[in-house]
Amino acid sequence: MSTVLLALGTVVLLWALGGELLRRRCPVGHWYIAGYPAAALRVWSTWRRVALLNDLAVNRRPPRALLGGLVVIGDALRPVVPRASLPRATRLGLTVTVRMCPGQTPAVYRAAAEAFTHAWKVHAVRVTSPERGMVRIAALASDPLTSPGLAMAPKALLSALVGIGESGGAWVIDLLEVPHWLVTGATRSGKSTLLARLIAELSPQDVALVGIDCKGGMELGPFAPRLSALATSRREAVALLGGLLIELHQRMRLCRGHDTRSIWELSPKLRPVPVVIVVDEVAELYLSDGTRAGRAESEQCSAMLLRLVQLGGALGLHLVVAGQRVGSDLGPGVTALRAQLGGRICHRVHDSGTAEMTLGDLDKDAVAAAQSITPEEPGVAIRTGPDGGWERARSHRLTPEETAGTVARHASRTPHLPTLEITLAGMREGEEE
Repeated sequence: MSTVLLALGTVVLLWALGGELLRRRCPVGHWYIAGYPAAALRVWSTWRRVALLNDLAVNRRPPRALLGGLVVIGDALRPVVPRASLPRATRLGLTVTVRMCPGQTPAVYRAAAEAFTHAWKVHAVRVTSPERGMVRIAALASDPLTSPGLAMAPKALLSALVGIGESGGAWVIDLLEVPHWLVTGATRSGKSTLLARLIAELSPQDVALVGIDCKGGMELGPFAPRLSALATSRREAVALLGGLLIELHQRMRLCRGHDTRSIWELSPKLRPVPVVIVVDEVAELYLSDGTRAGRAESEQCSAMLLRLVQLGGALGLHLVVAGQRVGSDLGPGVTALRAQLGGRICHRVHDSGTAEMTLGDLDKDAVAAAQSITPEEPGVAIRTGPDGGWERARSHRLTPEETAGTVARHASRTPHLPTLEITLAGMREGEEE
């Protein structure tokens, strides 16, 4: 008997050690072999109970009935639970498709997401509605952003692979699809890493890069050899934005002269080079020192940024605006600018107002997800998609050595923008005099 028990114990120990080795070496394989069957069993065994406890079940009959001359109100003894499909395995978890009962909306299922997470013992649950009358519940077995690998994506003009999404797919910022972006995040949240990755990905392309960094160029200065222009103070930013507006009107006249509505309808020989303007710490452009000159500069920056965002997309001028704190206290100009920035990325923030300003007009659940990002998750952010949905994602880190190498390799591709060079040179000459 002792020999049999020893043999069984040895088998169990080897199975456990082999499973742990498989989990470390090939987590996807471990999930399919061991994780998915157990999780699918939990989903199947707890579905009815979770649905009943979270008000997902409905009554077949109305809650009111006429009994003699009285109206009786009560609850059904056997409510109907929505029909759910068998759990379907994915690389990172499983999905369940549910046919909603008449009168239900996806909102009640989103409200029950936390209950599903605990009942199924998974990392997170996301609820979407792929079609009318249906919801898809996607469960993630573990956090794929803890140690993400390098994602892959096809190369395309004005498209930058910056990281990996929670679903395992590539995180791509496509400026042709979404022309303008707002990026927020506290110090050491990963905001600067994201901007560095974006510039590095755009550097090999036929694109002009322009920087506005009012912290003396500390963040964007390392990319100066690849930047067609760089403003390092608000006074320089006013001149640079003025030059960009001149460039915008020149492109507008070019399109009007050839009966086109955007530069992408022009022939390649006539088409001007796309320009991506990266603004780091946008609050520096709006804060005033109280002097008349300071107020005038902030008002000019506000008006010109808004003008560029409103008209720039079709004319090949794209803005990526970043800041630690973006709130309505910076003035109505920031709120108007935010409304024109279709792409949103929110890293860890110190105040709820910035998360609300970044994501609040799109999805309240996204705001809560952004506020749950911890200091131990640098680079993790909530990003929106072109379909209006949102996802947790993590940017790929770029070391200073990689930054220097990228700039050195592609510095020769830097386009010359005479309008910007003239306006900046004129402003600097005026300061010297």
